[in-house]
Amino acid sequence: MTRASGERLRILVTGANGQLGRELALWDGPGAEQLEIRGFGRSELDITDLEQCRTVIQSFQPHAVIHCAAYTAVDQAETDIDGSFRVNAAGTRNIAVAAREVGAKLAYVSTDYVFDGTSEVPYNEYDIPKPRTIYGKSKLAGEQLVSTLHDRYFIVRTSWVYGPYGANFVKTMLKVGAERGAVKVVQDQIGSPTYTWDLAAMLLELVHTDAYGIYHASNSGTCSWYEFAVAIFEEQGMLVHTEPCTTAEFPRPAPRPAFSVMDHCAIRVNGLTPMRNWREALKDYLHRV
Repeated sequence: MTRASGERLRILVTGANGQLGRELALWDGPGAEQLEIRGFGRSELDITDLEQCRTVIQSFQPHAVIHCAAYTAVDQAETDIDGSFRVNAAGTRNIAVAAREVGAKLAYVSTDYVFDGTSEVPYNEYDIPKPRTIYGKSKLAGEQLVSTLHDRYFIVRTSWVYGPYGANFVKTMLKVGAERGAVKVVQDQIGSPTYTWDLAAMLLELVHTDAYGIYHASNSGTCSWYEFAVAIFEEQGMLVHTEPCTTAEFPRPAPRPAFSVMDHCAIRVNGLTPMRNWREALKDYLHRV
């Protein structure tokens, strides 16, 4: 769909009750006055229903769709295989088909879990995915359907997401730290925390462009979950005894990537705004909430 001169960019957001979807749907950051963003939660848009996807998207006539809705229960997905693929693969297919039919660009939010986490250097956008979990496999299936069914797409992989809406690691640490005064956190998983405000800003900048393709988007810098927890307590001024431990001490149904740091090559080569350091973003988030 072509946008008339002076017309506000209409953006439809799926998964608007989730962490990132809500951040986008309630966006009041840079450029907000030039945007018309409409968010749809599960009760208003069931992405597993193709006809409903068509009806909702056709009625709003967006210039771009940012697809945040996903099945994100990583451990549960290991046994609910069909449920995971129904949402992350078939649901994404439905959004891709409906978005293309109205001529809308499509930004699909994916994950570091498409990689196996065995690398020792940051993952590039064009490294071959090798997911180890059902969640990762279903999100990769979504990527493949987007790239097959749509001709103007952005696939945006992110990691360790937190923000003011919904449950996340930062909120858990603040709660457990306040209640118990001590926490045990894994130190052998390395990644990059990502603040939803910064990720939303990146996605909104991206959909204004025609720089289609795959992107890795996380705040810059790296840390372990243990180092992240220590930083949370330091920034919040909380005295919490924080003890490092290994992944083996906390076995989970779905294996966690030991290394999920992603290189931001596509952001750099396409001249997009680099995402700030994770510690600075964390400071901003704690001040905001």
